[in-house]
Amino acid sequence: MKKLVLVALMVCALVPSFQAQKLKGSDTVLPLAQKEAESFMKKSKTSVTVTGGGSGVGISALMDGTTEIAMASRKMKFDEKVKCQEAGKSIVEKIIAYDALAVVVNPGNSVSKLTREQLEGIFTGKIKNWKEVGGSDLKIIPYSRETSSGTYEFFKEHVLKNKNYVSSILSMPATGAIIQSVSQTKGAIGYVGLAYLNKDVKPIHVSFDGKKFVEPSLENAMNKTYPVVRPLYFYYEKKSEAKNKAFIDFVLSAEGQKIVDQVGYVPLKK
Repeated sequence: MKKLVLVALMVCALVPSFQAQKLKGSDTVLPLAQKEAESFMKKSKTSVTVTGGGSGVGISALMDGTTEIAMASRKMKFDEKVKCQEAGKSIVEKIIAYDALAVVVNPGNSVSKLTREQLEGIFTGKIKNWKEVGGSDLKIIPYSRETSSGTYEFFKEHVLKNKNYVSSILSMPATGAIIQSVSQTKGAIGYVGLAYLNKDVKPIHVSFDGKKFVEPSLENAMNKTYPVVRPLYFYYEKKSEAKNKAFIDFVLSAEGQKIVDQVGYVPLKK
């Protein structure tokens, strides 16, 4: 019996420790984090689980200890920081990439460019018909992310200048749902992260000065001519820095930043 116990202990000592890590939050960061996790797991003894739900959901999960890393497409809010301080949590912020926020319409829509003021009018409900912005006589159907989304917050702050969305706006639980809805609805308009663009929707050229209209693209985001670019974040507790270090170092490495480029976002250095 003693020999069996000894053998079991020896086997356990030879088996390498296998860590598990959880990431939760931003739907914008989700496709990038999934690709990073896939590559990281191939070369490490760590299991990485990645789920979406929105930036607010991820930050809440970090606060209550149900995730190690919160993914966010916006900065942590003041009240969130206060709650963390009150709970005795010291939070670390890391920018992992940049994203251009693209406005998209149905491919059948004749409108191809809009000013920031026109976008504000559309999403606040002042502009209700596409003919008001040079399109067909067709009702505008705006789609948005849910309030827990960092993309919702960023669009409201930077494009709507903190004005409220129209009360009838159709809120979607995920970015993929916006792509699907806009692709199937003739009068639809929505906004998505750059990596979500595909042939099923048409990206709008945007102008913030009313003169130069710029297409949402990786190149235009990198050369800073596209006006709606934002950082993407990881948040984690300082006390868990040692556990998170290997994965975060991988994401920030040349190999990890190459994945950022491949997914369709903007690397930190190019």
